[in-house]
Order: sequence, then C-alpha cells, then structure tokens
Amino acid sequence: MFALAVAAGAEAAPRVLSLDSCADQYVLGLAPREAIVGLSTRADDADSRLRHLARGLPMRRIDLETVLSVRPDVVVRYWGGEPRLIAALQRRGVRVVTIPDATSFADVRATVRKVAAAIGQPARGEAAIVRMDTQLAGAAGAWKGARALYLTPGGLTAGPGTLMDAVLRAAGMTNAETRPGYQTVSLEQMALTPPKTVVLGFFDTFQLAGDSWGAGRHRVLQRIAETRSVASLPGALLGCPDVGAAEAALLLASEAPR
Repeated sequence: MFALAVAAGAEAAPRVLSLDSCADQYVLGLAPREAIVGLSTRADDADSRLRHLARGLPMRRIDLETVLSVRPDVVVRYWGGEPRLIAALQRRGVRVVTIPDATSFADVRATVRKVAAAIGQPARGEAAIVRMDTQLAGAAGAWKGARALYLTPGGLTAGPGTLMDAVLRAAGMTNAETRPGYQTVSLEQMALTPPKTVVLGFFDTFQLAGDSWGAGRHRVLQRIAETRSVASLPGALLGCPDVGAAEAALLLASEAPR
C-alpha cells in the first residue's frame, strides 16, 4: 500500500521544466527527479552548483516546440525564455514562475517558498531553508568585523543592497564598499591605495574563461588578488540568487583566522 501511495504521489507531482542555469538550481534542489521533464543545457556546466544532480536528467533547448513537447505543468525561470515564449506558455495554461533578484537572505527564503509551493513541494522548501539557516548560523561572526573588499575578475565589487554584501556580513565581515549596488573599481585608485583585504569571487570562472575578462588581466588587479585575498569563492556559489549564497558565507567563514 505504501508503494502504491508513493507512486500515486509521484504521478500527481507537477511536471517541472527549467529554462536557465539559475532555475536549474531551484528545480534540482526542490523537485523530485521523476517530476523534472527538462533542465537547461547548462545544468551540468562547471559553474552549476548542483551539476552532480543533473546527471541522467534531460537537458532541453529553449524554444516553444521543445517546451510544449514535454508537457510541463510548471516552468521555472530566472532570465531564460524570451517574452513571446513565456506569453505562449501562459496562454496554454502552463504556470510560469519567475525567480526574482535577491538582496538578502530573507529574499532567498521567500523565493525558495515561492518555487517550492508552485511545484507542490513546500516541505522540501522548508528543509532547504533550515539547511541554509544552519549554514548561516555556522558562519555568523567568524571574521569579527574585519573590513574587506569583494572583487571579481571583471573589476566589479558589491556594496549595500546586494546579496554579496549579505554574504560578507553573514560571515562577520564589514564591507569596504559603501556605494550601493554593483560598482566598477578604479584600477588607478587600487594601485595608489590598495585594499588591505579582498574576497575574490568568480576567479575560478576567470581561469576557465581565459581572455574574456578584460580587467582581470591587468597587473594591478592580479597583484592585489595574489597578495591581498583571504578567500576565493567559486562562481557556482555566487552566480544565482539562491541558497548557494549561504554556502559561500560558510566557506568564507572557514577562512577566518582562528
């Protein structure tokens, strides 16, 4: 009887399709495997946090014919799918769930609950939030207020009102960037007054991308990255507004001096 009940529950689960790499992380993290009718073609890329869970699952091109052929009940997206495709799906009764940007862990919690409810998995959503909050508790206060500048190979940093700022604060750091949002650093200013401490992000992606990151090849930025960094956070934890940010905070906390 139990096996029959499980089978019935699986049949009742909404068929879920993901349209882009960030949506992949939500779908892989929250949906039962048997309910996933498709992931994006980037689901197993090196910068996909849950790429190990993508093995064996179908990866789909994003066009109307392909999407309709797998008969999804729910489509999850962050940036994927152009407006005409989304409108066509909605006209056909497919529920489209768009992941919003996040500037805080409260935003991430809200999005986890939103996606989990849409795919009929509220319990999985709450479990993901518990894991995230456990990681945040483990990271709390580790750096004891140390001041640090976040830095990417493209010469970007993140100030207040960004999820990266929340990551720094979750690990007990004070963000050296006071301008709100994402900003470009001044290489001249960095050369004259280099930051005492930097936290690197996406430098693993930089190594893969070669010449595609212009600022990352400048000797000033390279020297600062080599001599002033206390942690290098992988792009797979930073690229999406999801629970990976808490894992990044915990990893950053693990680099704090004991």
